[in-house]
Amino acid sequence: MYPENNTPSTPSGGCGDACGTLPECAPLAVPYVPFQQTGSKRYTQQDALNNGTLFPGLNLPFQVKPEAAKVLGGALAELQALEFVLVELGLYLDTHQGDAEAFALYQQYAAMEKDAREKYEAANGPITQMSTANAKSWAAWLCDPWPWNFQEGGAK
Repeated sequence: MYPENNTPSTPSGGCGDACGTLPECAPLAVPYVPFQQTGSKRYTQQDALNNGTLFPGLNLPFQVKPEAAKVLGGALAELQALEFVLVELGLYLDTHQGDAEAFALYQQYAAMEKDAREKYEAANGPITQMSTANAKSWAAWLCDPWPWNFQEGGAK
């Protein structure tokens, strides 16, 4: 039998939910994640990196100061943005493998990332240890400055 308020209770005296409704004692939460449709709108790669998602429909505005999340410009930021978009598109394609347009876009961004990485590494040295395999010696990886070191007045 249910108590007088017709709400089931749990043996521990906690909050019950046998009716499929949100009980009064439930904590505040965001239980909804929008379903991604095939052909969803997409941000540019820099806007995707700044917003934390490639898809505007998944952008939940939790940031207090959106301007604080802006990523600095430059070749390294462009490379990071391209890599971020590739990860986002890859995750999307995991659940939408039939979306030929998204796969073509993935291929396009992969080519752009490859070119951007090659240009960055030609000017600044290897950005990952694996990139050092194409260098003349391991010392190329150990040379300063590291890609994440910033100079006074902006990014390297």
